Amino acid sequence: MDAAAPEVGLVSAELSPRPRIAHALLLAAALGGTAVTLSLFITEPDLPLRTRAAFAVLSLIGIGWTAYALWVLTQRRVLYARQQVVAGWMAVAFTSVFTLGALAIGIGSGMATGFVAAAMGVAMVGAALVLLSRARRRLAALTAKRRALETQMAERAR
Repeated sequence: MDAAAPEVGLVSAELSPRPRIAHALLLAAALGGTAVTLSLFITEPDLPLRTRAAFAVLSLIGIGWTAYALWVLTQRRVLYARQQVVAGWMAVAFTSVFTLGALAIGIGSGMATGFVAAAMGVAMVGAALVLLSRARRRLAALTAKRRALETQMAERAR
């Protein structure tokens, strides 16, 4: 058996259609959600400022996920580990915005629901940080494996 066979399996897994299908679904969901929130933001000018601000932020987040999904789908191949790191950073940023917004609502209005939402947001930020950490470790491991394979190939070529 060839020593490079496991690496070939890793490469083919990176190129599988499953990540593409998942990102196509993400694109559809992001576009749909963005269309709804943006249309509400545009067509309902009499909504309270707090609601309009929430729709604006949700629209921006949706645009962010749409751009991410388009970026992934337009790559020649799926670079799943790198894309997981990018998605992880986006998740940390967006859940942090949600958490800070919920906390601001809780403090500004004194409503307990704002504090409950902020507590849920802290849990979401924690989950996003765990996923980001895993993605970064996976990318580092794959990068190290790639360097080792390149070094091995260069030595064989000599």
